[in-house]
Amino acid sequence: MQQRITLTSLYKMKEKGEKIVEITAYDYPFAKITDESGVHVILVGDSLGMVVQGESSTLPVTMDEMIYHTRIVSKAVKHAMVIGDMPFMSYQADISAAIANAGRFLKEAGASAVKLEGGASVSRLIKAITEASIPVQAHIGLTPQSVHQMGGYKVQRDEERLLADALEVEAAGAFSVVLEGIPPDIAQKITNALKIPTIGIGAGPHCDGQVLVIHDLLGLRDGHVAKFVKKYADIRTQAADAVKAYVSEVQSGDFPAKEHCY
Repeated sequence: MQQRITLTSLYKMKEKGEKIVEITAYDYPFAKITDESGVHVILVGDSLGMVVQGESSTLPVTMDEMIYHTRIVSKAVKHAMVIGDMPFMSYQADISAAIANAGRFLKEAGASAVKLEGGASVSRLIKAITEASIPVQAHIGLTPQSVHQMGGYKVQRDEERLLADALEVEAAGAFSVVLEGIPPDIAQKITNALKIPTIGIGAGPHCDGQVLVIHDLLGLRDGHVAKFVKKYADIRTQAADAVKAYVSEVQSGDFPAKEHCY
């Protein structure tokens, strides 16, 4: 029987040079498949706004929506660590509110940790939340909640600032840090400088682990796909073919057949 992944598990993996596999998932069926496939960390991302809800950004997602999705993911998971993503304005305005909202992920939703975006600017929040015994995964580089401030989804290349952010969130108590939209050479320098694991998404192969959205790697989304995404399947085409076959058989009278009747 596989043991539950903990912070200690992730630290040991970094020490041994074993890659950490993280996937973003939002519901019970995909979380169960992901967990049973040996993934170490499941992030319930606020990207559900774009992937599941059809929004143009992550900004509209609410705390209650994040708690709902994290709770149903947690029900499916027996092995992986579940991390709940703190949505826009659930932590930025007030430290006490940030702690309370982070606590909801553990108390109400069954998560083991939370993730929040930002570097040095949120280090005081990371420190306060971790001091409340809530583990925090940090997220630097391209941070989608800051899309308007950044002027769009752009690769981040300021090495000095990125390294400073990474060291700051580590010092504040983060147990790991997501590096998004960062050139591989900078991500490698950050990874080598930190004692905590780095998880890359569009940050090259030198990070301690990688994260992708399950809908992206399964080929379920249409339209623009980020350069860093690798599609391991084309489930969208298969699903569309299956639905078209169902439509055809219902209209022709071939379904339901005798074997489908009581």
